[in-house]
Amino acid sequence: MSQIVPKLTPEMLIPRMGEYIVQKGLITEDDLQKALAYQQDRIDKGEHYLLGQALIDLQKLDRDTLDQVVTEQIIQLRNALQSSNRNLEQRVKERTSELNEALQRLSELSQMKANFVANISHELRTPLTHVKGYLELLVTESLGNISEEQRHALQVSQRATTKLESIIDDLIMFSLASRGEMSMRLDKVDIRRIVSLAAKSALSKAEDRGVQVLVSAHEHIPFVQADSEKIGWVINQLLDNGIKFTPSGGSVVINIKEEGHNLVLVSVTDTGIGIPSTRLKEIFEPFHQLDGSSTRHYGGTGLGLSLVRQIIEAHGSLLDAQSVEGKGSTFKFPLLAVSE
Repeated sequence: MSQIVPKLTPEMLIPRMGEYIVQKGLITEDDLQKALAYQQDRIDKGEHYLLGQALIDLQKLDRDTLDQVVTEQIIQLRNALQSSNRNLEQRVKERTSELNEALQRLSELSQMKANFVANISHELRTPLTHVKGYLELLVTESLGNISEEQRHALQVSQRATTKLESIIDDLIMFSLASRGEMSMRLDKVDIRRIVSLAAKSALSKAEDRGVQVLVSAHEHIPFVQADSEKIGWVINQLLDNGIKFTPSGGSVVINIKEEGHNLVLVSVTDTGIGIPSTRLKEIFEPFHQLDGSSTRHYGGTGLGLSLVRQIIEAHGSLLDAQSVEGKGSTFKFPLLAVSE
């Protein structure tokens, strides 16, 4: 059975109308209470009965006076609403202006940070080149004979300078990306070859950690449109991350497969520690580490995945990250296939 909707009247739009009529001196408080009681009695009998009608029926107020009161109240409510809207619009304009100023300051700070990183990175590269050069001269005994213990110490120093050089290169690449100056040289690229080279390069580190590196790829994978150097860097970075966060006995798998008729999907899956779903977005923030404590177990600048995403997006693609805490992570992205 459908419910009967009461006819809308002006009085229904006026809250606390009885108090307003009392304040105007048109009725007494006692008159109001009697009218309210009468109204409730009629409502209890199943009628839709308004206070104004109760005042008229009890001869406490005439129809013309009631209509006048309702009109006054509607005008007051309309004026209050208009005033509230004006105040709201003003507050929105003020907040929008404040937000734009904050975004401008943030953009300026970001630019300053990128410039600072670029300048410092270039300044570090020159003395590092000198250090590497002299270490090479010492290791090859160009400056005199050395003992085996000295050779071992120098080789450790060489590995450290190589790592430092890699960090500086990442910082320079980040500063270029932040300023929109990272150049892309798109060409036909054999993605299987790049993946194979990356896997071989990562093999030594993986073996040291007791982690397997596996490549899964169909024999006839088409070439892709990409910057071979930067895509190679991306795959190396994803592999390095997978190995770093996978405990001994685990594995990192690089998979390449055709996706539809014109895409090649590249994915790197590890069986590592995984990432909490609530913190997945954080891994792409530059200079950010999920474990920011002074005793954190895993090293790194926090730039890797931020740069990976920027490079993939510069290829017109998207990086998809999926992870289950305690079970591992998968990073994948499609590249446009091209004919050989």
